[in-house]
Amino acid sequence: MNKILIWSISAALAGFLFGFDTVVISGADKQLQALWQTSDAYHGSIVMAMALWGTVVGAIFGGIPTNKFGRKNTLLIIGVLYFVSAIGSAFANDPITFAVFRFLGGLGVGASTIAAPAFVSEIAPANQRGKLVSLYQFNIVLGILIAFLSNYLLRNTGAEPWRWMVGVEAIPAFLYIVFVFFIPRSPRWLVSKGRLAEAEKVLAIINPGIDTKAKVQEIKALDEQEILGESIFMKKYRFPLMLAFLIAFFNQLSGINAFLYYAPRIFESAGLGESTALLSSIGIGVVNLLFTLLGVFLIDKLGRKQLLLYGSIGYIISLSLVAAAFFFNWGGMSVPIFLFLFIASHAIGQGAVIWVFISEIFPNRLRASGQAFGSSTHWVLAAIIPSTIPYLFTTIGPGYVFAFFAFMMVLQLIFVIFMMPETKGKSLEELSAELSIIK
Repeated sequence: MNKILIWSISAALAGFLFGFDTVVISGADKQLQALWQTSDAYHGSIVMAMALWGTVVGAIFGGIPTNKFGRKNTLLIIGVLYFVSAIGSAFANDPITFAVFRFLGGLGVGASTIAAPAFVSEIAPANQRGKLVSLYQFNIVLGILIAFLSNYLLRNTGAEPWRWMVGVEAIPAFLYIVFVFFIPRSPRWLVSKGRLAEAEKVLAIINPGIDTKAKVQEIKALDEQEILGESIFMKKYRFPLMLAFLIAFFNQLSGINAFLYYAPRIFESAGLGESTALLSSIGIGVVNLLFTLLGVFLIDKLGRKQLLLYGSIGYIISLSLVAAAFFFNWGGMSVPIFLFLFIASHAIGQGAVIWVFISEIFPNRLRASGQAFGSSTHWVLAAIIPSTIPYLFTTIGPGYVFAFFAFMMVLQLIFVIFMMPETKGKSLEELSAELSIIK
């Protein structure tokens, strides 16, 4: 089990780089706009959001190298993308060059959401799979916290602190590449490529004492089965398809990625100084980490629907209070405190539920396609929404933006109460039968 845990942690570090890469740009946000004198629209849609567009492309097409070159090789490619992105972004001298290198990092983020969970799930023993796969989500949140902390510590480094902020990611990216060199190839992928002897060796480590030849033949037999003519877009699967779309849609319409990208700017808009804004961002990372752990602990006890119900109520309260703080100029620490509640609501609700729920609601043979659809919906919106924030803050003001997010969470609450099924404690086969409409 020790080797499997080490391999799982090594692969899950892709999630750490995911979280770090997503948030580290927040510390450089206003410095970059001031340096290159870009408009709010250009800054939001090109400089800030380009990594997210890379993530969209990586999520849509990341399955191709994952299947063709293998999980391990794809994870190595992802590490190289992160490393090159960090170095290139740090040395960029114009917004276009910066955006190109950020796009490369985004490709790594998108592909990692496919390759890392796939690798861990395929090497994990059945009774340990949930815990080990969840290391990926935990590392995302840990990366977010470390990025906020890193931005604060590097805020006064050199003449242009933003270069250090985005460039420091090269260090964990290099270490990640080294770690991935020592993980094995996925036994399921090896079987699919006819490398049966290698697959047997890995399976012998994962499940000591089992008949590895028989297991390889079982995997091979299942791998050779082909189900033709079905897709997630058939009428019988429209309900799980709608569920996947709506949970991903509401995830981003809470404003979570917009907030993570622009946390310091939001705090400064509320009247906090630059250093205090960065320090408050660290608090956001700590709250996110703690409540993510709580959500992971509770998801199999209270259930997916119950957690999302609590999260929705927390969203509505916190976002309404943030909007009111901007409308009535409450100032002080009121906005950070309200946003801490917002992050706690997200971490224990959508943050804990979305990827688990999407992976449960599609039949076995269509699960990968269903997850790709839900993930693509999530990342397209995650690219569009943050790109509009600088412009919207300037034109209509933060109060109206947060009021809109609060309204969308009222709609999410209605979705949870009247439409979302509870998936806790049910087998995947039971859920497939319940959620698929048979003609």
